[in-house]
Amino acid sequence: MIHLQHSRNSVPHHRSGAAIVEFALVVPLLLVIVMGTIEASTMIYLKQTLHIAAYEAARTALVPKTTVSMIETTASRILDDRRVRDTTITVTPNNFPAAAVSTWITVRVDAPSNSNFAVPLLFFRNRTISGSCTMMKEY
Repeated sequence: MIHLQHSRNSVPHHRSGAAIVEFALVVPLLLVIVMGTIEASTMIYLKQTLHIAAYEAARTALVPKTTVSMIETTASRILDDRRVRDTTITVTPNNFPAAAVSTWITVRVDAPSNSNFAVPLLFFRNRTISGSCTMMKEY
């Protein structure tokens, strides 16, 4: 039976510390990828929320005897439920109740990216995210 003995000297010394150097080179790249993924996911969530709020508000605008404040309340309720802050809701045309049948009614919801992200921004800093919906008046 042959016994192989491994001594400390059998491991090449020129590799000592290579793992820590490789780790130091790869970790920053992995952190940028993880942070970018979190930011992109949050941005998609925010944009989708703004589109949903605009859609529901536009549907409210199609109901007879609706006011701008009713439309804003509909959008604000959705935005508050999803903790979206500092939003601006715009209804076009302003006098949509008096507009003729077949008039296009657009609801646009804007939110700044800086106040709606949980982590410090790297890629989407100082941007305004928007969602809108346009529907035709049928009454």
